[in-house]
Amino acid sequence: MEHFTPVSALIGGVLIGVSATMLMWLNGRIAGISGVFSGVAFTEPGDRAWRILFVVGLIAAPVFYSVITRSTPAFDITGNWPLIVIAGLLVGFGVRLGSGCTSGHGVCGLARLSPRSMASVGLFMIAGMATASAARFLVGG
Repeated sequence: MEHFTPVSALIGGVLIGVSATMLMWLNGRIAGISGVFSGVAFTEPGDRAWRILFVVGLIAAPVFYSVITRSTPAFDITGNWPLIVIAGLLVGFGVRLGSGCTSGHGVCGLARLSPRSMASVGLFMIAGMATASAARFLVGG
């Protein structure tokens, strides 16, 4: 977080909130990324077009940003690939087990005051803190 600015965080948060609200108002759908993404492959054809456009937008937005600003955010993946693949599969399993992802529960569920989402977000936070603490203890840093 070398280049954090409150203004960019505020703009990003507002854009996420507005887009989630628009999807709910205009389409009656929750903007949970895992549900939208899995629906591209596992839903009725009539319900697929908006999902495809949503996923295309997720991919196009950072590309558009990079073109406009002529820069890309710096990131470095330091883990080994088998560990990254296992972690991704575990995240996918957890998303299915928890009936949604952090975007669906954290952004949309909390905004709707969903008790299930409140419990899920609390568990996400506890599990994240425990995992980070265990990783630091075991690996160091």
